[in-house]
Amino acid sequence: MQSSTAWGGATPSTFAAPPSTARRLRQKGGAQTGPNPTDRGKPGSKRHVLTDANGIPLAVRLTAANLHDSMMLEEVVDAVPPIQQSWGRPRQRPAKLHADKAYDHRRCRRTLTRRRIEPRIARRGIESSARLGRHRWVVERTLAWFSQFRRLAIRYERRADIHFAFLTLASAIIAWRFVQRWFC
Repeated sequence: MQSSTAWGGATPSTFAAPPSTARRLRQKGGAQTGPNPTDRGKPGSKRHVLTDANGIPLAVRLTAANLHDSMMLEEVVDAVPPIQQSWGRPRQRPAKLHADKAYDHRRCRRTLTRRRIEPRIARRGIESSARLGRHRWVVERTLAWFSQFRRLAIRYERRADIHFAFLTLASAIIAWRFVQRWFC
């Protein structure tokens, strides 16, 4: 989630990509919904978000609530657009990715290694979840930013493409607000 360098000296090539974290949404029905395991089986959906070290969303995906987070890792990582640099070819992907214990699978590590991304995934049963908070708060803050948009706090749309359009629009607004705050 966070880069190894401070914000002032970080370049796009050193940005770390946080995990594609999911947030479960309440909903009445429609496409991309499934029984929510944390809400007594009511239909719901998740948003999988991959952000840079500052919390700017790079990729967003929408799935049913009963789909495991690790199943979407490859799709979310492939959805990241090229990162612009001041010189050379644009990077296709971030240099490293921080993820929580839900992504501790051999398949996920292999997927990241094939794409030349250093996996920083907490191990189940070995590492405590207390250390993960140092990196995880960036993604949680971004998910809170998404929840500030009334149409995204509770999913009202039955059509998944409309809800995904609102997610994409919210991602653009979050990125624009960040740029306005730091560079203007």
